[in-house]
Amino acid sequence: MTAEPAPDRGSDARSTDIPSGGGVPPWLGAMLNFCSRCGGELEFGTVPGEERERLACAACGHIAYVNPRLVVTTLPVTDDGRLILLRRGIEPGRGWWAQPGGFLEVDETVGEAGIRETYEETGLVVEPGQIVGLYSRLEAAVVVIAFEARVVRGQFRPNPEALEISAFAPEAIPWSGIAFKTTYWAIRDWLHRRRPDLSAPAWPEGGPD
Repeated sequence: MTAEPAPDRGSDARSTDIPSGGGVPPWLGAMLNFCSRCGGELEFGTVPGEERERLACAACGHIAYVNPRLVVTTLPVTDDGRLILLRRGIEPGRGWWAQPGGFLEVDETVGEAGIRETYEETGLVVEPGQIVGLYSRLEAAVVVIAFEARVVRGQFRPNPEALEISAFAPEAIPWSGIAFKTTYWAIRDWLHRRRPDLSAPAWPEGGPD
């Protein structure tokens, strides 16, 4: 029998109250100035045949579609049921706890990305299993996928991206130090599946999100 999804997350798992339909985030639009086809200047506005305003080249008419990037993460679990998290060594969220993960490369599958990112950030080789959830971060223009993953072998290897790596019993997850709300939801959804006798606390205010 499959456990029901943890409550109160929302159907699209958004991490903040930023409304949908706001177009290209200003910080991202500021990075897109010139056409990749002809080098002309990009302008944001109405484009014939498009249902919303777009970034388009004034010279050749090329439309620069802006789509979210996919971040692949894992929730590595030891044979005795402990969850491995890392204390981030880079911004955003430096010094706070999160699961290993990073951007999907164009020449790999999501499973391969999860294995690669986990090894790079922790020194552990994992075997991705079930998808725990998909989480929208509109403020960062990303969609986060989280896999439960079995630790196959390896040893903790702190590095510039991970100041500390630790395995936590489900009862000892450092909720007050979690870096991102998407991490909070992923751990909460995992806990709801594997340890339904435990409840996650409310999202603590004052974190990086």
